[in-house]
Amino acid sequence: MKRSAESRRTTNLSDSLHQRLNAYALAAGAAGMGVLACTQPATAKIVYTKAHRVIGLHSSYNLDLNHDGINDFTISNTTHGHTSKRFFALFEEPAVGNSGMATLSRGGQYLLATALKPGTVIGPEGAFVEGKGDLAGIISAYFFYAVFGQWVNAQQRYLGLRFKIKGQTHYGWARLNVEVDYPPPLAIHAIVTGYAYETIPNKPIIAGKTKGSDDLANHADFANTNDPRPGASPTDPTPEMPRHASLGTLALGAQGVPLWQREETARGND
Repeated sequence: MKRSAESRRTTNLSDSLHQRLNAYALAAGAAGMGVLACTQPATAKIVYTKAHRVIGLHSSYNLDLNHDGINDFTISNTTHGHTSKRFFALFEEPAVGNSGMATLSRGGQYLLATALKPGTVIGPEGAFVEGKGDLAGIISAYFFYAVFGQWVNAQQRYLGLRFKIKGQTHYGWARLNVEVDYPPPLAIHAIVTGYAYETIPNKPIIAGKTKGSDDLANHADFANTNDPRPGASPTDPTPEMPRHASLGTLALGAQGVPLWQREETARGND
């Protein structure tokens, strides 16, 4: 009888321990699932803002990509000079710490904002420059003039943008239509038709995509639906195109701008 009672006590203890172990296992499993859920990567999201902002002569537009009240980029349309010599420029200027995609002019003295086609990937591999980038410009002197920039008469092209949100790097784009009037009367007209950014830090965004998450593997298919030309590249060659320019400065196109400005400075000091 004594042996039987001990056997029952041992059996009861084992059953209690088994129940506790099951409870611990369930609790540990639930905690593990919670940790796993917390470590899942956040879903990428594009925030798109539709716009129709005309940037006329002597005006500018402050671009706040994420609507936090902080100006991220400024797009300006300016002109200066006098009757015989004038310089027109449409340019983007990033806030401190931000940058836009741009390339150097042939002479390496001038930054030209890159006119991206729909479907271009904007991300860490892009050529970003913190300085001011010219979209389009006109240099005129007497009856001669020259135009330059990748945005001359560009429609539905994109600025590639890199900016900071609370110290973290994000990528975005701004879509513009640009029209350059020449021959005289000379003028540059620009319209911002929309802009977007990726909410996940350091994650690339596709130019022209306005919602959902970015699937970079399929960005080529997206590009083809927006650009009907077969084999179209993401950007156009830089069209630094002299127009009826026989003066030495004008013949240099974009490279001649610093020379033209030095002439203006010298004239002002005389």
